[in-house]
Amino acid sequence: MGFKVEKSEEDWKKELSEEEFRVLREKGTERAFSGKYILHFQDGTYKCRACGNELFTSESKFESGCGWPSFDNQVSEEAVVTKRDTTHGMIRTEILCGNCGSHLGHVFNDGPTESGLRYCVNSVSVDFDSENPRN
Repeated sequence: MGFKVEKSEEDWKKELSEEEFRVLREKGTERAFSGKYILHFQDGTYKCRACGNELFTSESKFESGCGWPSFDNQVSEEAVVTKRDTTHGMIRTEILCGNCGSHLGHVFNDGPTESGLRYCVNSVSVDFDSENPRN
């Protein structure tokens, strides 16, 4: 998979905190119910913490009770890409930033809205921009 933003892992290590690097580049996860955006419902846009790519809007965010911020849609078809994930004895669909390939979380087909999707995102993998809301 080729991405617009490509950097060495050493460069990413210099730019990201230890926890951000663990989640975004090493495909880690934060503990359930520990992220700062779980119950965050201010108007704005959620962007990739690694590269600033717009990913989700506050309009698509909902409370799923799963322990991570959840969204029912991405801002554009290119914003997020998916990849089959068979780690930890499960079959899931990983979500990656469409711009830099950083790990965001996983998407599930159990969302409560028309899309039927639940993008389950690590708070540490995103930044929030209230200055330029898309919705």
